[in-house]
Amino acid sequence: MRQAATRLVKTTVLVVAALGVAGCTQVVPGRPVAGASVAKGSVDPSFIKGTDGGPIDRLAATAITDVETFWKQSFPETFGKQWTPLSGGIYSVDTADKQAKPPPCTEKASDVEGNAFYCPSADAIAWDRAALLPVLQDRFGDAAVVIVLAHEMGHAVQRRMGITPEAERRDPARYPTILTEAMADCFAGSFVKWVNDGKSENLDIGSDTLDSALGALITFRDPVGTSAGDRSAHGNAFDRVSAFQDGYQRGTKFCADMSVENRAFTQKAFTSVEDRDNGGNLPFQEMLRLITPDLDAYFKSVVEAGGKTWTTPQTKATEQEPECSGDQGPIAFCPTGRTIEIDTAEELPELHAEIGDYATGVLLAGRFGLVAMSVLGVETKGEKAATSALCLAGAYTREVFTRGRGFGLSPGDLDEAVQVLLAYDYAARDGVGGATVGPGFKRVDVFRSGVFEGIGACGLS
Repeated sequence: MRQAATRLVKTTVLVVAALGVAGCTQVVPGRPVAGASVAKGSVDPSFIKGTDGGPIDRLAATAITDVETFWKQSFPETFGKQWTPLSGGIYSVDTADKQAKPPPCTEKASDVEGNAFYCPSADAIAWDRAALLPVLQDRFGDAAVVIVLAHEMGHAVQRRMGITPEAERRDPARYPTILTEAMADCFAGSFVKWVNDGKSENLDIGSDTLDSALGALITFRDPVGTSAGDRSAHGNAFDRVSAFQDGYQRGTKFCADMSVENRAFTQKAFTSVEDRDNGGNLPFQEMLRLITPDLDAYFKSVVEAGGKTWTTPQTKATEQEPECSGDQGPIAFCPTGRTIEIDTAEELPELHAEIGDYATGVLLAGRFGLVAMSVLGVETKGEKAATSALCLAGAYTREVFTRGRGFGLSPGDLDEAVQVLLAYDYAARDGVGGATVGPGFKRVDVFRSGVFEGIGACGLS
């Protein structure tokens, strides 16, 4: 099995499970996604313990206030009883101040450094206003701060559902950490949909800021190679984004019903020492050499299942961005002769190095999908065609992910797919580069439909 990897570097989880804290920080560097302001108004942060009254705590106070309003409305509808406000309070911690008073579940202020968490024993939420929230705001915009706090409030919801640390210790198989984190991501997605629908008094998270929200969320993924069964696993980027989007689309009742029986996770550990040591990342040319015949075999089966004859498309290396059929990016489907041109000189190798080898895989899979559509007589121009091509890239990904042998996905690949889809629309451009799927939030969702549902979701009939 091929093993691919990411070049993103992990940091250390700052709050350990022994503290009983639902800490969710695992920030990794990457391409920032610009995010706009989401606050329509400003809430007085004086109810926050330890606040300095500054802009970051004002934004946090605004987010907390509206998340509470959301749950006052949604909790009775979801669980049939009234919402109970947090009894332990909200804490803002200046971790740069060695004399700062520590919040519950910690011994000193520095324990909060780089983190935001829910403390179930005290029913309290705390965050680092010096080294977390302003960093997220600077990289991803206000939406990042809102998402983090909505996620932590999701853990407070779980406590009110009876999912407590005691329950998790009694039955860890029923409440693994990766499941409770997915549920909190899902609850955060439901809240963002409520805001997006214009129901929030103080926040406005529109479609243009959803990409920054997801960009922030995937910075809290687990290190590549973490097993889904790890006691402290929080989820990879693909699983966390999936949970968030499920909450956004399907609501709080769906989130509350998540269980080990109905929730599958894609996160997996490395399968060999060699794989672990090299991160599994194939060099650019080797990735092209291995994935191209695999794509050819997969789409041949798709075409033949549709009653047509497949001819292996010719792939051509170019020294510049392909121009055979409009602006499709560094890989282009060329209708004449049904060929595929690949920029092997600059942009694609750079994306490969920056994000990982499956960024190359996703882009190439979408163009092979257009070849298959052309053979099957399916239109390759327009937004519907762009959607089908992207979905087909997801369907191919489903195939290689579920294989037991041969060319397959490795830890990190699905995360790389999410990253490239959020940052670029190349995999979602039609056969002439004139139509695309956007924003990134929607691209990820279309790709997911292929991953979870297969060819049947891709509109080929």
